[in-house]
Amino acid sequence: MGLDTIAEGVDRFEAYLTGLTSVIGHANRATPLHDYCLGLLTTEGRRSVEPMAAVTAPASVSMQHQKMLHFVANSPWSDEAVLAKVCEMVLPQIERHGPIKVWIIDDTGFPKQGEHSVGVAHQYCGQLGKQANCQVAVTLSIANDHASMPIAYRLYLPKEWAEDAERRKKARVPEEIEFKTKPQIALDQLRAACAAGVPRGVVLDDSSYGSNSALRAGVSELGLRYVVGIIPTIKVKAVLRRGKLGKRMSVKRLARRLPKDAWQTITWREGTNNVLRSRFARLQVHTAPIRRAAERSEETLLIEWPEGAAEPTKYWLSTVDKNISFRALVDLAKMRWRIERDYQELKQEVGLGHYEGRGWPGFHHHATLSIAVYGFLVSERETIPPSGSGCSIRFEMPALPPGSDPEAPPLRPQRHVPNSIATLHRRVVYAIAQALLPRCPLCARNFMRNLRRNM
Repeated sequence: MGLDTIAEGVDRFEAYLTGLTSVIGHANRATPLHDYCLGLLTTEGRRSVEPMAAVTAPASVSMQHQKMLHFVANSPWSDEAVLAKVCEMVLPQIERHGPIKVWIIDDTGFPKQGEHSVGVAHQYCGQLGKQANCQVAVTLSIANDHASMPIAYRLYLPKEWAEDAERRKKARVPEEIEFKTKPQIALDQLRAACAAGVPRGVVLDDSSYGSNSALRAGVSELGLRYVVGIIPTIKVKAVLRRGKLGKRMSVKRLARRLPKDAWQTITWREGTNNVLRSRFARLQVHTAPIRRAAERSEETLLIEWPEGAAEPTKYWLSTVDKNISFRALVDLAKMRWRIERDYQELKQEVGLGHYEGRGWPGFHHHATLSIAVYGFLVSERETIPPSGSGCSIRFEMPALPPGSDPEAPPLRPQRHVPNSIATLHRRVVYAIAQALLPRCPLCARNFMRNLRRNM
C-alpha cells in the first residue's frame, strides 16, 4: 500500500475533524479536540486521558494530559452541536445504501464501583443483565438496512441525584437539568430530532419504553409511526368482525387464546449471515383503559411464540400500515437489536465507557467524542459496497504492524464480516497513526523514520 492511499485516509480524517471544530466555539479547542479524537481512535486498551496523552504526545505526556483533561472535563462546548455536526457529515454516507428506515430508542449501562460518579445508582444495567451499581445513558439512533449510529445521548439522572443539591454541585450538573424518566428523556430526543429535520423513520424500542403509554402518544403526536415492545400484562381489546371489540385482557392471555391457524412461521435476517425464523401472530387491537378503549386508535399487535416454547416470548404494538407484509413487520421489529451492536463497538473500539471522571460535562463530552470517532468509522465503512453486491472494494488500508509475534499481526477481524467496524478500525488506525503520531501505539516504532525509508 503506497503513501498516496494512506494520505487519502488521513485527509478524510483531518477533514472530518475540521468539520467538528467548526461547532465547538473558541479556536483554542481545535487542537485538544483533534488529539482527543486521535487518541480514542489509536490508543490500545483503556482509553482514559493518561494513556491517550502518552500515545498522542509521548515527549510531553504531563502537559498533553492536562490539556486533554481540561478540554473534556471543563471546556463549555455544546455536545448537541457536535452530535448534530456528526449526523450532518455521516448521514449522507449511510444513505448511500438506502434511506433511513428506523429510529431506535434504547439505553446503555456502565458498571461502577463507587458512588460519586454523576448519576450512579443501584439500577438495571443492560451490560450485566441485572440490577447493579451503574450509570445509564439514554440514546436515539438512526438506521437503515446497512448501517446505524447514535445521534443523541443523555445520562439518566436518578431522582435521588436530581434532588440532592450537594451532589449536583460536586458533579456540576447544570441547573436546568431536572429529574426525568427514561421515556421522558427519549421523547425529548425524538422532538429534537424532528425539529432538526433528521430524515424520519419508524420508531423502535423495547418493552421498558414501549409499555409507556405517554411515550407512545408523544411519538404519534410527532407524526411518527412506531413498532415498540410491550410487557405481557398490557391490556388490549381485540378488533372483531364489523369493528366490534372483544373483552379486555392482557396480551399474554389473548395470545394463548389465538387459534393454531393464526400463527405463521416467518423467516427474517438479523446481522450479516444469520437467517432466523420463529412463529408469529398479528391482529388488530385497541389498547384498553377500562372505559376508553374505543377512543384509541387501532394498532397492530405482533406476538412471537417460538416453536417448542412454553409461552409467547415477545410482544409489540405497531402503528405502521396494517397492510404491511407479515415479514416486513417482523423485520422492522427485529431491527431494534442493531443498537446492541453499536453499543458493543462503541465500548470496545472507541472506549465509550472508559471515562474516569465524575462530572456531568466530562461524562457527556467523552461520549460525544466517542460517537464522533465511531461516526468517522461508519462513514469510512460506507465507502465499501454492501456484502454480496459484486462491486470491488474501493477503500483499503494496510494491516497493523506485527506485535510480539511477527506471524500474528493483531488484526482481530470480526468473523464473517470483512468490512465490519472492528476490522476496519484495525486497518484505519495504522494508516492514520503513521501520519499523525510520532510512534506506533503498539510497538513504539518511529513512524517518521520508516516513512522516509519508504519514500
